Amino acid sequence: MKTDTSVAPTGPNVTAAKPVEAPAQPVAATPPAARRQRLLIVGAIVVGLVLIFGLRWVWRAFGTVSTDDAYVNSYVTFVAPRVSGQVARVAVEDNNRVKKGDVLVELDPQPYRVQTAIKQAAVDSAQANLVAAQASVRSSVAQARAGRFKLIRAIEDVENQVAAIRARAAAWEQSKATLSLAQTEFDRAQRLLATKVVSTEEYDQRREALDVAKAKVTQALESVSQARVALGLPAQPPEGKDLTDVPPDLDQNFSAVRQALADLLQSAATLGVTPSSYDLTPKQVLEEFYRRDPGGDIDKIYAEIVKNAPGLKQAEAGLLQAQRNLDQAQLDLRYCTIIAEIDGVVTRRNVNPGNNVQVGQSLMALRSLRDIWVDANFKETQLRSLRIGQRVDLKVDMYGGKQRFEGRISGFTFGTGSTLALLPPQNATGNFVKVVQRLPVRIDVVDYDPEKLPLFVGVSVEPEVDIRSNPTGPNAGKYLQAAANPAAPTPKP
Repeated sequence: MKTDTSVAPTGPNVTAAKPVEAPAQPVAATPPAARRQRLLIVGAIVVGLVLIFGLRWVWRAFGTVSTDDAYVNSYVTFVAPRVSGQVARVAVEDNNRVKKGDVLVELDPQPYRVQTAIKQAAVDSAQANLVAAQASVRSSVAQARAGRFKLIRAIEDVENQVAAIRARAAAWEQSKATLSLAQTEFDRAQRLLATKVVSTEEYDQRREALDVAKAKVTQALESVSQARVALGLPAQPPEGKDLTDVPPDLDQNFSAVRQALADLLQSAATLGVTPSSYDLTPKQVLEEFYRRDPGGDIDKIYAEIVKNAPGLKQAEAGLLQAQRNLDQAQLDLRYCTIIAEIDGVVTRRNVNPGNNVQVGQSLMALRSLRDIWVDANFKETQLRSLRIGQRVDLKVDMYGGKQRFEGRISGFTFGTGSTLALLPPQNATGNFVKVVQRLPVRIDVVDYDPEKLPLFVGVSVEPEVDIRSNPTGPNAGKYLQAAANPAAPTPKP
């Protein structure tokens, strides 16, 4: 191979050589047949695409129901204080994301701490009052026990005195027999004294025995009279009555017995125990008292009386009230820290440190992040094909057509938007024009994850309900949901 070693001339006076143009080649003309074939191919492709997309559109048009009047909605929790006070700190700003239990606002707790201390002192005082009431009730029970024993003893004393009257009457009868014998022996001695059969000494002895017998008769009679008077009876019985005659109910009406009964009723009244009637006899009062327990166990009776004693109940109620007041004060102190009740985002904050807030005053709002749904306002002519449980394809404008969400119809509002308005239309004037109404339909978002693709409340949505799909889930295929709290079945007559 030879190498061209020639060098092109250079310098300012050297003119550049012009390139030699190649001769033009003639362009071959496209045959008409090839052109027609190309046009036919392009036309076939276009027609095919039109048919494919047209059939798909027709299929979707007859198989779906859609609307462009739909918006994302969620629950709103308005944050308000449960106690009044001065704001010490606000822990969040607008658009801050919070979780349930996070602190939102703190009120000045010092006034409520003072009230808690006051209520705690009241509880301590009420506990002391309860201890004193328990001691007082037990003292009253002891007095009632003693009163019962005194009443029983008073009845027994009357019965003993009645028995003593009978014993003394018997002794009086015995002394009268002794007197009769002494009189007989004295009369015999007096007759024999004249014949000197009886000595003067023996006669004197018989006279002395007679005087002693008379004195014993008088003594025995006075003893009986004393016993009768001690029981409130006349010293001598009425004419035709025996010395031992006493009223059969003397042991129930004797003054000492009645006094013992009054003392018992007085001590029992402080324990809340009263007889069914104040005309009952002492024995009936005791029998009624024993009937408080089926077995007549006196200890169980007193234990029940102590439990229901008015003084003790009053002290227990005072302690309970003081404890509840303390609980309320502690609750108010806890309410000074306002926390988030749901997971959400802070909106409309209108509170600052130093503000004095009142109970129920709106401080801010929390929009739920997870409790999201779509309110779709379908025309009434579209409702015939909609049922609970049908699958919905959700197109959200904020994400365009790149992201689709899946939903499920969960319920129908029981009324159109116009009837639920503050001023519903009145068509009774005769100027009626029929307008297709819209009814809100709730669509729950399935498998919604706010961490990945959040849906902001109020954004527009275009839902497409697949009416060919089989409804699934609770209340599938119905218009109305089941009762939230089903009532108990009405018993049949």
